[in-house]
Amino acid sequence: MLGFVPPPPQQPGRPPSSGHMIVCGDDALARRLAVELRFIYGERVTLLLPPGRDANNPETPLTQRGRAAALFGRMSAAMNRAGNGSGATGGNGSTGGSGDTNAGVEAVRIMEAPEPSDDVLEEAGIDRAAALALVYDDDERNIRAALTARRLNPRLRLVIRLYNRKLGQHLEALLDQAAAVAMPGIDPALLDASTTVLSDADTAAPALAATALTGSSKIIQAEGLLLRAAERPPPRPGEHADPGLCTLALLSSTTNDPAGAEGSDSSGDEAPQLLPDERAVADATGRGTVVLEAISRADPARPATRMGGRGAPLAQIFSRRLRWSALGFALAAVALVIASLLTTEDTALHSAYLTVLDLLGMNDPAEGASPARQIIQILSGIAGLLLLPLLIAAVLEAFGTLRTASSLRRPPRGLGGHVVLLGLGKIGTRVLVRLRELDIPVVVVEEDPEARGIPLARSLHVPTVIGDVTQEGVLEAAKIYRARALLALTSIDTTNLEAALYARSVKPDLRVALRLYDDEFATAVYRTLRTAHPGALTRSRSVSHLAAPSFAVAMMGRQILGAVPVERKVMLFAALEVAGHPQLEGHTVEQAFRAGAWRVLAIDATPPADRNPDLAALPPFDPEGDATPPPSGLVWDLHPGYVLRAQDRVVIAATRRGLAELLRRQRSAVPGR
Repeated sequence: MLGFVPPPPQQPGRPPSSGHMIVCGDDALARRLAVELRFIYGERVTLLLPPGRDANNPETPLTQRGRAAALFGRMSAAMNRAGNGSGATGGNGSTGGSGDTNAGVEAVRIMEAPEPSDDVLEEAGIDRAAALALVYDDDERNIRAALTARRLNPRLRLVIRLYNRKLGQHLEALLDQAAAVAMPGIDPALLDASTTVLSDADTAAPALAATALTGSSKIIQAEGLLLRAAERPPPRPGEHADPGLCTLALLSSTTNDPAGAEGSDSSGDEAPQLLPDERAVADATGRGTVVLEAISRADPARPATRMGGRGAPLAQIFSRRLRWSALGFALAAVALVIASLLTTEDTALHSAYLTVLDLLGMNDPAEGASPARQIIQILSGIAGLLLLPLLIAAVLEAFGTLRTASSLRRPPRGLGGHVVLLGLGKIGTRVLVRLRELDIPVVVVEEDPEARGIPLARSLHVPTVIGDVTQEGVLEAAKIYRARALLALTSIDTTNLEAALYARSVKPDLRVALRLYDDEFATAVYRTLRTAHPGALTRSRSVSHLAAPSFAVAMMGRQILGAVPVERKVMLFAALEVAGHPQLEGHTVEQAFRAGAWRVLAIDATPPADRNPDLAALPPFDPEGDATPPPSGLVWDLHPGYVLRAQDRVVIAATRRGLAELLRRQRSAVPGR
């Protein structure tokens, strides 16, 4: 565990320092969040984990403490190699001895407890903490701990992970009300930031869904406007890259090189460059770009559509063979009516009436009629015999369709160009909703028939295959050979990898995105798949890596509009008040731009008293009184010479370190902080 310095034993009567932050969780997100706060923002962090399982058990080679220690070790070693000293070194003291590779960096304090009870939180220093993150995978545990923490420290900033979004809204209002009662006269802005409810599934789903789409567009929503960031391939010789509204990132120079590494902080000069200046964009050759492509208005929230539309059309009730048989019978009946008209002197209506009676066997024998009439009656009787099994088949198929209307659909025979989604857990369910909102056809593969997302797939009529994806024939049942992309989002890395390898053997040019936890393992998988299939797009994504920056910024009391992955880096879109930021206030938009750190994209021209506190939400409006939402107060076509004022609120694109620097400078600029 290179670079990890174990914290010293807690001395009696020596509580954690004032202003520190506490992270409570039981999975990868808790460890990632602690890393983000410690090594990016330079905060003192106490990490509370449940007791690790038996380290001697071959199925669980690392305890919770061991996994956290290994992660912190890799991060601190990387920080020392970088040698930039940005917030993670200096001024915080060291817990290591002389000669330690991590000297100058205070390690994260790790505690183990089954539950975040009163005694455990008090030992962690809840009364002196600035913020608490509750990121357990269990909503009930997070809610119970949040109520306890608010009672122990009403001034505490709470960041809570909840999958149930509606419950999260009610809980946020309840905890804010408790804080307002405990602190009369609190600033409304501080009260708004006192409780934040987030979902890692909601944070990561847009990026995962975008990976399956051509062009890898990422959507960020701000006050009813949609910001679309899209990957563009490198220009051909003699061509100039379209910068869009602005260039947000330069992709790794090895993006199209099968032997190259996926761009990350360890890729050196070949790594992707976030927020480059105009000179870097002009000098970049052979690199793809991520550009702010367009800004459009968002429609009011609407439920995901069903595959195949609403209702139950004939194509879903009756098979194609039965429909063709019915059409043939109808043509035969029309031919008999025409023959009757040509051979008899009856009117068209009477001829049709007699033909129907003959088909149903309800007419009297035509004993005294002409031979033509007798022949037509015999032919009608024969056709009527064919009608009986046709009616029985129609009744049976309709009954079977109605009986299975509430069950899972099988993939249709002619389906193609769809996305195969593996896993309907929390992440897979949110990604399914996102894909259906974009009207992308999806086929789901899930091993557990009682999985969380099965009812949603049933209600949306999404074709679903129940089975183990590692078993032969399961992916074939999902029509993988006709799919446009594979999203492997199960919680088991090896299952995702096995599915991706098998899918690539069936369709070598398939777009593949894998959910993998370990960064080193993900990079190795990425390089191997790209070397074997250089013509296909491969992406590896970590949900905790995508979600942790948003949780960390919420711990600092700021709002994140979205996170966009750029290879193995993350770029953040945030809303900030200009007041208190010396790098922004009084500077022009051009002067405020810091290459590789942050860039001002828009300002909120709405008066401060009338502003929407949540830019990520649609502005409220009455759909009965006005068919369209009110215009947004965000101004995007900023003149480079516009001077940022203290009362302005801006939307910025920033790197994780850039945003951390902005927040550190703001705190140092405010007396007493």
